[in-house]
Amino acid sequence: MLKIQNITKTYPTGTQALKNVSFDVKDGEFLVVIGLSGSGKSTLLRCINRLIDPTAGRILWNGVDVTAASGAGLRTIRRQIGMVFQQFNLVKRSSVLTNVLSGRLGYVSPVQSLFNHFPAADKQRALGNLDLMGLRDKAYIRADSLSGGQQQRVGIARALMQEPKLVLADEPVASLDPVLAHSILKYLELMNRERGITVLCSLHFLDLVHRYATRAIALKDGQVVFEGLPKEIDDAQFKAIYGQEAERVTIT
Repeated sequence: MLKIQNITKTYPTGTQALKNVSFDVKDGEFLVVIGLSGSGKSTLLRCINRLIDPTAGRILWNGVDVTAASGAGLRTIRRQIGMVFQQFNLVKRSSVLTNVLSGRLGYVSPVQSLFNHFPAADKQRALGNLDLMGLRDKAYIRADSLSGGQQQRVGIARALMQEPKLVLADEPVASLDPVLAHSILKYLELMNRERGITVLCSLHFLDLVHRYATRAIALKDGQVVFEGLPKEIDDAQFKAIYGQEAERVTIT
């Protein structure tokens, strides 16, 4: 279980991105964080795996204090937490297979990682994950030759290489054409349902939340303003989260 306890993040500029945020994520959930741009969604996800450090509060992952971890302890925690990024974060000049194998960096020695030397079993696992994503035939081509949707699937395959118990997906469909949004989220749903991987995903569109989330958290100005089932977000709640001028947008 993931426990977020009174997390606050204030940047050096003085911007307070998160204000006393608390909630739990149960094992096996598909929890979606919603809110406007600038509401604190990305900051929250990046605090969880310590890509950035919170200013105050604690994050507990299966009873271990992530916020206090360092060195080998932090590396062990990060092995269990995969990350899918909005902008894919691929090494575009490297092959698709090399990008997927980078998900095993936490499991090999620094020398092996420097020269991209991975065990044969890891290469087979990487090809298997690409097969799951429908991309095995793209394994040996450059990552930047793929479409945006294909690159995001490579990002998911890379996250799977960690054999994670939790995947953080930071606006995974924001950079994609709306028609591709469902295809990407279905892969995350597959991980969640068939592999039992807990998913914590940030999204903009409420209809996607209704389709995929088992539970939702809404942030506004860095604070939690809603926590509950997606179906409980009625018109009044929608306006409270997104503002009185906001209109619902449907992704078909």
